[in-house]
Amino acid sequence: MNLDTALPPTQPKPDELVPSRYALKIGEIDVLVISDGVLPLPTAMLAHNVDPAARATWLDGMFLPADAFDWPLNVVVAKSGDRTVLIDAGLGLDSNLDLPRAGQLIKRLGAAGIDLASVTDVVLTHMHMDHIGGLLIDGVKEQLRSDLRIHVASAEVEFWDAPDFSRAAMPTGFPDALRSTAKRFMKAYGSHLQTFEEEREVAPGVIACRTGGHTPGHSVVRLASGGQRLTFAGDAVFPVGFDHPDWYNGFEHDPEEAARVRVRLLQELATDGELLVATHLPFPSVCRVAIDGNAFRWVPAFWDY
Repeated sequence: MNLDTALPPTQPKPDELVPSRYALKIGEIDVLVISDGVLPLPTAMLAHNVDPAARATWLDGMFLPADAFDWPLNVVVAKSGDRTVLIDAGLGLDSNLDLPRAGQLIKRLGAAGIDLASVTDVVLTHMHMDHIGGLLIDGVKEQLRSDLRIHVASAEVEFWDAPDFSRAAMPTGFPDALRSTAKRFMKAYGSHLQTFEEEREVAPGVIACRTGGHTPGHSVVRLASGGQRLTFAGDAVFPVGFDHPDWYNGFEHDPEEAARVRVRLLQELATDGELLVATHLPFPSVCRVAIDGNAFRWVPAFWDY
């Protein structure tokens, strides 16, 4: 018997020894961090405004290879009140890009027992393809509710009408892939969009807040309940951003503003002591932030299972 074909398509393959999900509670809000896989990219994408030697030194100090870095892809599901909120939707499947280890979200939602029809709301931190692509996989839209609400900052929607990548530094092929994915997404889901200007409470204690920087409408999602807090930071924070918050990520459309956003957010999280989860921090990403001289220190949370 071939187990790969005998298992239902929503179940993990038998060789997935790690379930790729991590659960925690923020007061009365149930939170599940799910890995969409990893996205290999050139290490220059971590910092294109610094001497390559400085970047190589940081990578060496983190015991990482000098040429390519596997970016984690994390997504969050938050259940609050009668709402089930999917925060970002992973990469999906792009036949034009060879990324076989990413795009696992839909399968892993099923393995976690989350029916797509139970999702009442989606929050998009922004509309880069690794945050919206999962909703474009064949057959997914048909499983979603007809009254699904997709929340995204109005500035983000406006940006993708005619995106300007002049200040980004992306690998060949990515600009075209980003444009085409955003166009497909708007065609498929435009009628479901619920836009907001600066912030929107999506469910009790679940608030999307626009930061800008990474993209004009980039947002973070703040969860608060019972005196506990967690921020899903989307692409405002990358692993290198703790040590070097002034290093520019290759996907940032306004690098200077993205750096200002990053510093403000990390300072706030360090002061408040709240939990942080971000798209591209190593799974399960749950951590806290400490101030370390003129930079910051990433403090992974102790698992409490």
